[in-house]
Amino acid sequence: MTRTGIGFDSHAFSEGGTLMLGGVTFAGVPALQGHSDGDALVHAIIDALLGAAGAGDIGQLFPDTSAEFKGMSSLKMLGVALEKVRAAGFSPSHVDAVVVADRPKLAPAREKMSAAIADVLGLAAADVSIKGKTQEGLAWFSGGPGGVAVWATANIERKKP
Repeated sequence: MTRTGIGFDSHAFSEGGTLMLGGVTFAGVPALQGHSDGDALVHAIIDALLGAAGAGDIGQLFPDTSAEFKGMSSLKMLGVALEKVRAAGFSPSHVDAVVVADRPKLAPAREKMSAAIADVLGLAAADVSIKGKTQEGLAWFSGGPGGVAVWATANIERKKP
C-alpha cells in the first residue's frame, strides 16, 4: 500500500544568522525566523511524511511553545518524525519538494540537500527531489524582508510484516 502526504512551510528571513535549508548552510543569506533552525524545506517534508502516515503534524510533534525544541536541528526533527512514520507501519519511498525563494540559488547545493535528507530517511539521494523556483516578480511574500516557502509531497509504503 502506498500513501501520499503533502506538506507546506514558510518562514521570513531574519535580520542575521545564516540560512539553513535542506540541512545545508548557505553563507551570505540570513537565517529564517523560526523556533527551531527554521529549515522550511525539512519542515514541509516532515509534515508531508506525518500526513501520509496519519501521524499528526509538525506543530503537534514539536510545539513552538516548548523550550525543548528551541534552535533544534530540523534534520534531527526529521529523524524523530521518521520514527513516528515507522511506528505507524510505514517507510518513506520518495520525497518531492518545490522551494520558492528569490535567494539563495539552490542549484549549486541541490545534491547536498537531497543527500542530507535522504541520509536521515534511509533513501537514495535520487529519491529526494528538490526543485527551486523564484517569485518571478510577483512578490507575494508581503513585500517585507522576503523568505522561503516550500511545498513537499512524500510517498510512504506499508512495511511488510
